[in-house]
Amino acid sequence: MIRKIIKIDESKCNGCGLCAAACHEGAIGMVDGVAKLLREDYCDGLGDCLPACPTGAITFEMREAPAYDEAAVKAAQAAKASEASGPDIDAIIRQTLGGGCPGSQSKSLRRDPVASAPATAAACPSQLSNWPVQIKLAPVNAPYFNGANLLIAADCCAYAYGNFHQEFIKNRVTLIGCPKLDSVDYSEKLTQIIASNDIKSVTIVRMEVPCCGGIELAAKKALQASGKFIPWQVVTISTDGRKLDI
Repeated sequence: MIRKIIKIDESKCNGCGLCAAACHEGAIGMVDGVAKLLREDYCDGLGDCLPACPTGAITFEMREAPAYDEAAVKAAQAAKASEASGPDIDAIIRQTLGGGCPGSQSKSLRRDPVASAPATAAACPSQLSNWPVQIKLAPVNAPYFNGANLLIAADCCAYAYGNFHQEFIKNRVTLIGCPKLDSVDYSEKLTQIIASNDIKSVTIVRMEVPCCGGIELAAKKALQASGKFIPWQVVTISTDGRKLDI
């Protein structure tokens, strides 16, 4: 049958994986770092994946394609949910430890002003002021967000840029993530954080690699969706550890 179906221009794909995450039917998947339409009969032609793509690699076309198989999609979703389900790990942790996982407990980290001064010897003290730092784990209403200068960074940046703590983490609340490895759209969580708290500024630090565009896009979408006018900037780090003027 002739019907509307998505078309992926693989030459424009940056490998961020946002389209695959947005496709609830499972029609799109990442193969060797590139988005591909894996099941034509899973594509409903509604295009939830289009606004998720930061490079415009996805469009519609009218062509011969199998009909959308809603029953097969629901069966695949049910099978995936069944595979994902298992023992309630959080409940086991709470029962074992008498509370939540200590590794994800929200807390502020207070720094000694003397210890936080620029290092003149071998020691380089941490400037991190909050925990957890992963976007997925951060509580939306943590008290440290109020009045914060927010840093949203790709997690590779701190490894690539040697002065990351002093130049970016210091005096900021830090959130990190990797849209390619997590295969999620961070924009909803970031929107909640920005909209619910008195954020003073947002600094986005990403790597030069194309897939890092996902975290920049998510932060920008969150700023727009929050309805607030907040100063923001984007800094790009090269893979050899330089700040790029882009």
